[in-house]
Amino acid sequence: MELILLGTGNAMVTKCYNTCFAFRSGVAHYLVDAGGGNGILRQLELAEIPAESIEGMFITHGHTDHILGAVWIVRKMAELMKRGTCTGEFVIRCHDEAAQMLNKFCEMTLAPAQLRYVGNGIRIQPVAAGEEFDALGMRIRVFDILSTKAKQFGFSALLPDGKQLTCLGDEPYNPAADARAEGSDWLLSEAFCLYADRERFHPYEKHHSTALDAGRMAESLGVKNLVLYHTEDKTLATRKERYADEARVAFSGRVFVPDDLERIAL
Repeated sequence: MELILLGTGNAMVTKCYNTCFAFRSGVAHYLVDAGGGNGILRQLELAEIPAESIEGMFITHGHTDHILGAVWIVRKMAELMKRGTCTGEFVIRCHDEAAQMLNKFCEMTLAPAQLRYVGNGIRIQPVAAGEEFDALGMRIRVFDILSTKAKQFGFSALLPDGKQLTCLGDEPYNPAADARAEGSDWLLSEAFCLYADRERFHPYEKHHSTALDAGRMAESLGVKNLVLYHTEDKTLATRKERYADEARVAFSGRVFVPDDLERIAL
């Protein structure tokens, strides 16, 4: 199982792509979020992920930098179905509010020849907190992160080898959320900026955290590997080293600060 970071930036980045990623198992892929536009098609191309190999998709929430790229995924899959190169059902799972948004975006922006496949080959499936489903041999359980801004789901995934991966979404971990993240082998967490740069980027005012905060949280949960993303893009030249160093001040496990298109073996 491999994690492919298609994008690692926050909503307003211009020097990298918005945070979204894919799981890979063999030649098959599963998407999580799609960024804010048709740049997702370029990222998939650069990552050498054929659209035909994508077996499904999960959307965490309805913010522009996570859901608008999904319209382009729908359009791409519809075109493949029209050509007959994609014959199976493509299921996009998300909470009910995001499902309503995506359906409306598709209705308002796609041509009839593409829209005819929504509900007829492409299924936008609302899921509830606590619901489970299978993807690429993983057992995925979704949970409400109890966002302070908009309804958002994270998930935990039991990998085929028995390891656990937990995605906390793009807000700080809330202990009241039913994440069951304790002891995770892999924890995916946002880190808007460095704690050292908090007065420059104002993460707390935006309901985000820093690399140091993420390190402290990961240590308290007893996780083994911490992946940081959803960052600012003004310090990309030093981001990998400095974010990791700051997280390690509080976290004793391994820290990964991936660049766009970087791959991590899980």
